[in-house]
Amino acid sequence: MSRTFFFVSDGTAITSETLGHALLAQFPQIKFKQVRIPFVGDEDAALEAVKQINAANKTDKASPIVINTIVDKEISSVIHSSEGIVLDLFATFQDTLEQALGVKPQPTIGRTFGIKDFARYEERMEATNFALSHDDGESIEFEQADLILVGVSRSGKTPTCLYMALHYGVKAANYPLTEDDLDEMRLPVFLKRYKRKIVGLMIEPGRLAQIRETRKPNSRYASLRQCHKEVDLAESLLRTEGIAVFQTTHCSIEEISSRVLSELGLQREMF
Repeated sequence: MSRTFFFVSDGTAITSETLGHALLAQFPQIKFKQVRIPFVGDEDAALEAVKQINAANKTDKASPIVINTIVDKEISSVIHSSEGIVLDLFATFQDTLEQALGVKPQPTIGRTFGIKDFARYEERMEATNFALSHDDGESIEFEQADLILVGVSRSGKTPTCLYMALHYGVKAANYPLTEDDLDEMRLPVFLKRYKRKIVGLMIEPGRLAQIRETRKPNSRYASLRQCHKEVDLAESLLRTEGIAVFQTTHCSIEEISSRVLSELGLQREMF
């Protein structure tokens, strides 16, 4: 069974897509075709979106599902005239929130992901630059780091650091445990002083071998035996040092980041 799922917005469509993905995950038995339609800021753009929705209705022989986050009620009403089943995020919550707060909303297109506070935006960019310059042990000056991710090569450290920098303004560094570190079964001296900032990331050896194979095919580095050895030693080392360890194999970057921030007590507002 296949259905088309539309994410329609007057902005980037990130909000509608984020909510939509959370909803889709609850129905793994259904195959969804996903279509993002951002920047629907006037009636013409809305009518064009309706054409796409109605075309999908004919192709699928079933009403498409539409997540709509258009602020303007007149433009939004055009989307509601389509042959899709429209789930309107703002209409669902805005009236209730207005009553609770006792004030009228001031709708602004793109407000969710626009630059509202330039100081916070600069903070996010600074954190991103920090993550890039402290990636894979490139710099071991960790004094300014909010946290340090440690694990074997290709265990998910870099993307997690970048996600936390971009979305939370967290200065996240990462260090790959080398064979020398694992053979000696101890953290490098320069890391020990920052132990309170460290969280370990682990990954199942089979998955690690798959990832490494795409990077260095038919190498010792990507062999299942080598991956088993590194993962076992790394986990033993980190647990001996009393460092919290999180599995990344079946977790999204978003989930890993949330768990890591919670573990270290870093309560940050998402940008």
